[in-house]
Amino acid sequence: MRTIAHLINGEAVNSQRTLAVTNPSTGQVTGQVADASAADVERAIAAAKDAFPAWRDTPPAKRAQVMFRFKQLLEEHAERIVQLVSEEHGKTVEDALGELKRGIENVEYACGVPELLKGEYSHNAGSGIDAWSNFQPLGVVAGITPFNFPAMVPLWMYPMAIACGNTFILKPSEKDPSAALAVAELLQEAGLPKGVMNVVHGGREAVETLLDAKEVKAISFVGSTPIAETIYQRGASTGKRVQALGGAKNHAVVLPDADLENAANTLMGAAYGSCGERCMAISVAVCVGDETADRLVETLLPKIAELKVGPGTDKGLDMGPLVTAAHRDKVLGYIEEGVSAGAKLVADGRDLSVAGHEEGFFVGGCLFDHVTRDMRIYQEEIFGPVLCIVRVGSLDDAMALINDHEYGNGTCLFTRDGEAARRFTDGIEVGMVGVNVPLPVPVAYHSFGGWKRSLFGDLHAYGPDSVRFYTRRKAVSQRWPSVSEATRAEFSFPANQS
Repeated sequence: MRTIAHLINGEAVNSQRTLAVTNPSTGQVTGQVADASAADVERAIAAAKDAFPAWRDTPPAKRAQVMFRFKQLLEEHAERIVQLVSEEHGKTVEDALGELKRGIENVEYACGVPELLKGEYSHNAGSGIDAWSNFQPLGVVAGITPFNFPAMVPLWMYPMAIACGNTFILKPSEKDPSAALAVAELLQEAGLPKGVMNVVHGGREAVETLLDAKEVKAISFVGSTPIAETIYQRGASTGKRVQALGGAKNHAVVLPDADLENAANTLMGAAYGSCGERCMAISVAVCVGDETADRLVETLLPKIAELKVGPGTDKGLDMGPLVTAAHRDKVLGYIEEGVSAGAKLVADGRDLSVAGHEEGFFVGGCLFDHVTRDMRIYQEEIFGPVLCIVRVGSLDDAMALINDHEYGNGTCLFTRDGEAARRFTDGIEVGMVGVNVPLPVPVAYHSFGGWKRSLFGDLHAYGPDSVRFYTRRKAVSQRWPSVSEATRAEFSFPANQS
């Protein structure tokens, strides 16, 4: 039984307490992860604090060189990382590889940090006065990441935070910690000084210690909305800069003129990829007109029946298991509630059994039709392989439905009508929007984030916003009067004059 340790000041550190790590394809416990006490977290904070001054003073070009080597190591060790993701999360190896590649894109963006940290300069902003600004790191910063992207989401955070001159503490999900730890160890191998990057595992005590520590200047969090809101409020109360990404209920609007075959194919991946355990998963298809809904259901049903489901480590599959037995049972509870509320379950994956893996946490693809806005399966994030069909009379009705929802993470529109697409992209109150693109996740040089109760904080994740989040601007005004130049006291507020 292997033990997954913390990484503190470049060394493996264990705790007196541990938590079980399970393979969701088999239901078997495969390891124990260290469960950090407050003292363990404080040790990591102290290491990060001690490492900060020297790392802050390291030229950005040298920090970028570490990131270049890190990117190369991630590509060389991709197969091992992907295997760890699949074994502990359950997603297919192909999906895990896609996740890792999107994470590597953020490392590539961080390699350009010397350009990104360039400030602004004004010669003779005043008489004999030059003015400039620069971006300076915050100090010790932290990230708390979810189970559904154990490799990618941490890579949204610490490559840029570290490239900007900060030191970092990562608290990954205790459900699937191995990939996050393996990736952090590669960063050490890339030449990062000890203490600049630390990883602590655990649950509530670890999180609360990070939130309350005055030495931690900023926290980035990705998870459910209730926890995100608590993280934001508690972190802000201790003077931290906080970015907390919460839940989602992402709608895909299907207009009558849409290419239904294309829409159905892309919805399959968007709704059932990674068992729907994605904050950008499409969980609601809003069909304009009953005929559109009927045609979409007819097109989807045979595709759902053909889904290939099995252990994530096998190749050529469409879906693996859900991450834990408790999460599977929660999803099954939502399905049962949808049936009780009167929605029509036209595809039922509850009785799926995978030969040889009967103890795994599997649920097949489910499709509900005639879902209404008052149903819980519409209002709440299910985070499972469940797609709901909602029927409306017009595009305006669809937009009003989406804009009225408490979440505003992602949405998309399927259409051939450019005018409708423009109206949709302009008027929809959602942070990430696609047109005939079902998962509008921005590339690494843009920023990721939702609106409304999908994001707490002013700045989005990764991309240009990450530089702003992990730095603070300093403005400098400088004057060097000549030796012979006489100065006199000025009592009025200074103003630039020609």
